[in-house]
Amino acid sequence: MAEETAAPGAVTPPREGTAGSVPATPGAPGSESSTGGGARDAESQGAAGARIPAGSHTPAGSPGVGGSDTPADASAAGGAESTGSDAAGASAGPRSANAPGVESGTADSPSIPAVPASKAGRNLPAALGVGFGLGLSLIAILLFAPKILIGVIAAAVAVATWEVAKRLREADVLVPRIPLLLGGQAVIWLAWPFGPQGVLGAFGATALTVMVWRLFDHGLRATPRNYLRDTAISLFTLSWIALLAAFAVLMLTEDDGNLRVLTFMILVVCSDVGGYVAGVLFGKHPMVPHISPKKSWEGFGGSLVFCVIGGLLTVTLLLQANSMIGVLLGVALVLVATSGDLIESQVKRELGIKDMGTLLPGHGGIMDRLDSMLPSAFVAWLVLTALL
Repeated sequence: MAEETAAPGAVTPPREGTAGSVPATPGAPGSESSTGGGARDAESQGAAGARIPAGSHTPAGSPGVGGSDTPADASAAGGAESTGSDAAGASAGPRSANAPGVESGTADSPSIPAVPASKAGRNLPAALGVGFGLGLSLIAILLFAPKILIGVIAAAVAVATWEVAKRLREADVLVPRIPLLLGGQAVIWLAWPFGPQGVLGAFGATALTVMVWRLFDHGLRATPRNYLRDTAISLFTLSWIALLAAFAVLMLTEDDGNLRVLTFMILVVCSDVGGYVAGVLFGKHPMVPHISPKKSWEGFGGSLVFCVIGGLLTVTLLLQANSMIGVLLGVALVLVATSGDLIESQVKRELGIKDMGTLLPGHGGIMDRLDSMLPSAFVAWLVLTALL
């Protein structure tokens, strides 16, 4: 059957099954193909999956999409598309989502609205589920088998040390993982039978081991590279995780140690919850935008209120001590817990990462949960040991 040829200046209605089958003669005045958008449009859509934006003008004789020519009067008036193929249900290719004058999506595939992000920047249901699960487990351990918490702390220190060392080595900071892992365990476990002397001895031995290990980790004939930087960061990691965590073990070894640990943990949670609630509801003034953009002064005020109230209640009801000690402890833990959070935020910012790990859904890694707990353990041990 002979092909039908459109008269000059006329547009032939589209015919089913012939989209793009009648090529247009390049340069023919006022001619378009029988598909209502031109074979050049159909070919370009079939080859590259693109559509010429509505309302756009291409000079005559200039190359169009897919290497074909587009006449100067190809666009229709009023910003409509130059063809009626969509109205006839014969669209040859997907629309561009951001093309000017073109609505995103089609009748067959409607656009899917984006899910709004949480103001906290986290998966809140997952974070709450993991938080409640961990909290209830730790409370049960502290009330019924307090010494098991030493093993829990040791495991958390090992995982957190591995997470931080992995992230540092990804940034070409070669911290010696074996001495840090083994030495960290020594710092934790020796706190139980030997107290502060055991912590100090294990820390000193591990620090010395790290220095020597990093000096010769490439062999006796190799020249150490970035020795001072890597050793300093290794000792920082040892102090940041294992040494600070050991003070929780030291608290636990006291006569009412399980209640002391429970008190400090409740206050850190109060600080986190108060800061989150006040920050989400009222946060307008950034606290340290270049370190943690989402922290606000309003959130800090919420942390202070929650933590002081929590300190009054826990020190009075759990430890049977003067309520003013609770106030002092609450204020101190707000300051140090916030500082601990900011310290980890700056470390992650310098490493160019969002989380230290992915073990805890909605939270990140173990270290992302310990950032405020670790320095708070030291301050709680210091205040409670000195005042009780």
